[in-house]
Amino acid sequence: MKLKFFGTGTSQGVPVIGCHCEVCDSANPKDKRFRSSALVTTETGKKILIDCGPDFRMQMLTNKEEQIDAVLLTHEHNDHVIGLDDLRPLIFRNGKNIDLYCQKRVGDEIKLRFPYAFADVRYPSAPAFNLHEIEKPFALLDTEVIPVEVSHGKISIFGYKLKDLVYITDASFISDGEKEKLKNLDYLILNCIRKTGLHPAHFILPQVLELFEELKPKKMFLTHISHHLGLHDEMELELPENVHLAYDGLELLL
Repeated sequence: MKLKFFGTGTSQGVPVIGCHCEVCDSANPKDKRFRSSALVTTETGKKILIDCGPDFRMQMLTNKEEQIDAVLLTHEHNDHVIGLDDLRPLIFRNGKNIDLYCQKRVGDEIKLRFPYAFADVRYPSAPAFNLHEIEKPFALLDTEVIPVEVSHGKISIFGYKLKDLVYITDASFISDGEKEKLKNLDYLILNCIRKTGLHPAHFILPQVLELFEELKPKKMFLTHISHHLGLHDEMELELPENVHLAYDGLELLL
């Protein structure tokens, strides 16, 4: 099994439109960040997409991927769901609805934003989804998925545990009970929006490093990164051993 980072940026992506800071003007490909998303390839070659934001089409083309078998959604914010319409070519080619797995609240919001995908009589080129409400561990294709409930500001969202990897984006708080799922990990993937200045809905670097010391994963990779965190290569030199900035296209083997 492997996980590929399709995107590692915040809701604005990097570079940010109109910004000319050193990160946004960097020529290093590792400083170019699509909106956060990941693609899991299972042991039998099935493809599970985690979040489907506005860059989904270009993420698929850039990575030369041609199939998605199921989608896990962390929450309903646009940078994580608004690309769902671009699943249409896969739905048409496969001749069947694509399965979306999420909390009930998220599913209700998907129905509001994409009503044409759930109409009794659909336009011929409309996408078609099967929504699956999840609350507890479940089998998805050939893989066990364990939801990890975290707080993103005032809302509850899901991260996901797959084998000895946990993928969490957009978190600002993790309860002690949910932290039990984060122990003895090979990989902990966690959002980190910037170095300083507390954020109401996202972890910043000191908070992430505290969690690294507390939970002691073998490796931690930071995602959902803004241009305020700094240049990739410079930050890599500043971070503790076994803590790294993820970058678009990076693959982790599980």
